[in-house]
Amino acid sequence: MTINEKTGLDSVEPGVIGKGRWIERWEPENELFWEAKGKAIAFRNLVFSIVAEHIGFSVWLLWSIVVVKMYGTFDDSGALVAAGSNGWALTAGQGFTILAVASGVGAFLRVPYTFAVPIFGGRNWTVISALLLLVPTLGLAWVVSHPETSFTVLLLVAATAGFGGGNFASSMSNITYFYPEKEKGWALGLNAAGGNIGVAVAQKVVPIAIGLGGLGLANAGLVYVPLAVAAAILAFLFMDNLREAKADPKPTAKSLTHGHTWLMAFLYIGTFGSFIGYSAAFPTLLKVVFERGDIALSWGFLGAFIGSISRPYGGKLADRVGGSIVTLGAFIAMAVAGYTAVLGVQQKSLLIFFVSFMALFAFTGIGNGSTYRMIPSIFSRLHADKGEATDESRLDFKRRSAGAVGIISAVGAFGGFAIPFVYKWAKETSGTIVPALQIYIGVFLLMAVLTWVFYLRKGARMQNV
Repeated sequence: MTINEKTGLDSVEPGVIGKGRWIERWEPENELFWEAKGKAIAFRNLVFSIVAEHIGFSVWLLWSIVVVKMYGTFDDSGALVAAGSNGWALTAGQGFTILAVASGVGAFLRVPYTFAVPIFGGRNWTVISALLLLVPTLGLAWVVSHPETSFTVLLLVAATAGFGGGNFASSMSNITYFYPEKEKGWALGLNAAGGNIGVAVAQKVVPIAIGLGGLGLANAGLVYVPLAVAAAILAFLFMDNLREAKADPKPTAKSLTHGHTWLMAFLYIGTFGSFIGYSAAFPTLLKVVFERGDIALSWGFLGAFIGSISRPYGGKLADRVGGSIVTLGAFIAMAVAGYTAVLGVQQKSLLIFFVSFMALFAFTGIGNGSTYRMIPSIFSRLHADKGEATDESRLDFKRRSAGAVGIISAVGAFGGFAIPFVYKWAKETSGTIVPALQIYIGVFLLMAVLTWVFYLRKGARMQNV
């Protein structure tokens, strides 16, 4: 194949897979090409992208279950009564710190992972990012087997689980190039849900794995070693790179100048940040608040599962009635669920607490879908307000929207970093998590007010996006 210097890629047949599985030309908006060849290629890449992202999310949240088995039992004076599995005796504060750091590193890595696709190619980076998961999995297997290791080293090893969190950004960035505008929502929603549900799968599989083979906690990491390798091999064999996925930081930089980018990032902390933060902390809460480690290991996965499967429904509902109204409803419902969770703690009712958190998870998922739906609508409105109808202007705002998605995704994920620390603060200062839950209720209500003021209030510039 040769590239015509005057006409760009006009001399290259669309969809032809060349050396290194690079596709030099890709035309998803060309319906004839899309139906004849493009759709099948895009779907194949989507399938194996979901596989790799699913494993990445699973590795990101491995510690949410592992730390439950590492807590020691202490008396009222703080003296150790009994150690946990493999000789570890973590305090609740140490456990929350591990969860927060792993979540925070994953959030931070979403920014460079977003730009890795244009630099390395989607298929190539999926292979690399899958192989990088060997670091946190093998590191976990080693460190949990050495209880004499300092907490600092333990924390550094746990931080590498963030490699799995970064996978979401690169996976979403890659898949968005493959699909035409009319099918991006479905493809990205499926890709996101397939990744998110990895949290629930890990929280269900890891307790079972820990009991096999006599290796104890080390199995939590070892079980994902062959899966990470398999994901890399499958990506190498069946995924493709798109030459047209060019790195262009200018539209992303322009997206930072819009106040709505930062406002939506704040709202996304309340939806996705809550999902990932609660997913990480929920098993620990069952252990340290109700002393029910058995339920944490058997049923701690259920919240993440509900939050994952509800996400596509939030997007679908937003398509029908508008993203802003669904987001407002989600925040109000989350505040109500948070209030009933407080009652569960105060009344020492595990049933009320558990059901309340299932509702919280469901509405974080719905809010995830609706906030993602709002972003392109906002930038379409911004473009319309500018009054420029040129193709160049439309493309610029589409790229700004894509850049905003990456930034919002990264900032929102930092909720997973903050939430465990707030639980830690509440537990250490008051002996209960009630103050933390009360803070979350206040934040949800604030976010509901902001959603109404900027996106629903009569006369608002972005009304009903």
